Amino acid sequence: MTRQILVGGVPIGGGAPVVIQSMLNTKTTDVEGCLKQIRQLASAGCRIARLAVPNMEAARSFADICKDSPLP
Repeated sequence: MTRQILVGGVPIGGGAPVVIQSMLNTKTTDVEGCLKQIRQLASAGCRIARLAVPNMEAARSFADICKDSPLP
């Protein structure tokens, strides 16, 4: 048995049901593009969205994305 963790309130592991997650394919610095893709994923049943944060500019954009994202 694995240990259960929470990702933004979504349980992972430890016998929790499998959840759909996806990786964004837009540049993290494209905040509106990322949010559009996240909303589309959420509409399709995705529960967790992942994205790359390769530099400080992307980290600043990530903070803006988190504010408006419907998914963790």
